[in-house]
Amino acid sequence: MSDALTKMLASRDWILADGATGTNLFNMGLASGDAPELWNADEPEKIRTLYRGAVNAGSDLFLTNTFGGNASRLKLHNAQSRVHELNRLGAELGREVADSAGRPVIVAGSVGPTGEIMAPMGALTHELAVEMFHEQAEGLKAGGADVLWVETISAPEEYKAAAEAAALAGMPWCGTMSFDTAGRTMMGVTSAAMAQMVGKLKHKPLAFGANCGVGASDLLRTVLGFVEAGTDLPIIAKGNAGIPKYHDGHIHYDGTPALMADYAVLARDCGARIIGGCCGTMPEHLRSMRAALESRAPGPRPSLDQIKSALGGFSSAVDGTEADGAGPVSRRPRTGGRRRSES
Repeated sequence: MSDALTKMLASRDWILADGATGTNLFNMGLASGDAPELWNADEPEKIRTLYRGAVNAGSDLFLTNTFGGNASRLKLHNAQSRVHELNRLGAELGREVADSAGRPVIVAGSVGPTGEIMAPMGALTHELAVEMFHEQAEGLKAGGADVLWVETISAPEEYKAAAEAAALAGMPWCGTMSFDTAGRTMMGVTSAAMAQMVGKLKHKPLAFGANCGVGASDLLRTVLGFVEAGTDLPIIAKGNAGIPKYHDGHIHYDGTPALMADYAVLARDCGARIIGGCCGTMPEHLRSMRAALESRAPGPRPSLDQIKSALGGFSSAVDGTEADGAGPVSRRPRTGGRRRSES
């Protein structure tokens, strides 16, 4: 498959992705509890501003404002009949910004979790999950997205359903999971288990990795887990800009542009090929990340102590793989890091 992201990966050692969607939109006036996807129709200029912010800061790839654009999540806002429309509009606005950038920029159609629990623990069947993801994928495809970007997934069953939906839509895709529970996803998946799962998929992603989670240190420990698993696929690192703090009624992330610059370089040296930010990551962070990646020479793979020294401690003493029999004891530092709360 000769698609835009494959071409870029073939010619680049690293690709800078974008930063936060929600944090930026809240700063533009989005109210807590509102559906950001509705702004694709109601506030298109603000969505253009979101996309341009990443592109102007140096991002080679940005995600569309469609994270919650599936029928299950949109039903909470009585907008489940608008899945195709809202995803198409989100991608069309992205296509417009990317095509006017004056350089190659990838439009990645964001596909978040359904928000439901997969069977047998919950009521969401594989078939229904595939149907919901496929509906969203077709809207993103119609709007001109280059690639589907499945993100913040916790359950392996949901990840597999998204892969099947991407195949049905005839779309290349990337997929990340969120490791936020002592090196595991909420549903217990470790970095080693994810790498194994991805390797067995019939419709494999162009790249896979981790996003969100706790802090940048934990995310890079997970990236090292992917590398140790021996994957041949490009790895994605999209970490939060520090740790969230509640101040004056709002969530603020304490990661500075300088810290995110260090994170970006460490992510590259850990083995990530697509590097971006998640919650709290603003255009000023992205500019510093780009400058650091361009100016600092690649180095050896960092140790956990080096990551801890540069970015702060880990939130847990283990990386989750100890129960899999993966990862030597030296990969399990004793730390007193802080945990992330949802933004």
